[in-house]
Amino acid sequence: MQTATTALNGIQTHYSAGGSGPAVVFVHGLGQDHRSWQRQQEEFTDRRTYAYDVRGHGASTLGAADGTLAQLRDDLLAFLSEISGPAVCVGFSMGGTVVLAAAAERPDLVTGAVVMGTSSVVSRAAADFFRQRAEEAATDPAAALRSLREDTAAMISHSTVDLDEQVALRAAAIGDGAGYANAATAMAGLRENPLTPDLAAIKCPVTVIGAADDALCPRKAADILLESLPSATYREVPDAGHLMNVDNPKATTATLRAALADQT
Repeated sequence: MQTATTALNGIQTHYSAGGSGPAVVFVHGLGQDHRSWQRQQEEFTDRRTYAYDVRGHGASTLGAADGTLAQLRDDLLAFLSEISGPAVCVGFSMGGTVVLAAAAERPDLVTGAVVMGTSSVVSRAAADFFRQRAEEAATDPAAALRSLREDTAAMISHSTVDLDEQVALRAAAIGDGAGYANAATAMAGLRENPLTPDLAAIKCPVTVIGAADDALCPRKAADILLESLPSATYREVPDAGHLMNVDNPKATTATLRAALADQT
């Protein structure tokens, strides 16, 4: 796997790339970085895969962040325009929302979309949650770390998963917390400005993937997407919570492979 950093949309974007074939761009969730897709990048050698660190996460810089989904969308579009070329985009949770926003804005760049544990609108309680996490990340590192541990535990259904390891990985991805706060603020914005009305503009095929035991993003969120998207199919990862790629990585990889086949 090769890594690189390049200037895109006013920030330094770090990413990994591997394989050869049709392009696939992976977008991670809130509080993660490109390493969350390592298994898929190692296994999908028949495709040219890219996984980048979202603004303010991992080794990507924050820049003049404005706490909006539009800016995160434009970061992905810059990556597609200048690095990967038109591609199927795969996004987890927040990353899936970014992928859908990009697909609605630039159908010429997003040739297919796979979204996992993703919402196009959030409830008032969820918006308050995101705002609280953003405030903690910006002002109270100790509280933010405690919340990170609680949130990570809530995303996992398997007691065999090493919680300490997952919290450490997420803490490293978050760094000083500024990028996490920015992205959490963008997600909170889905309450007042849901993405749902924009889904009708998406021209490419979309595969929506849910996790059977996901308490944070239940089937209702997937149903909203499926009802609003012009061309969409649903697949489900069994025996997994929200962090499906941690809870059941083998089944997640198999489901993703099948989803990518849907796009061709």
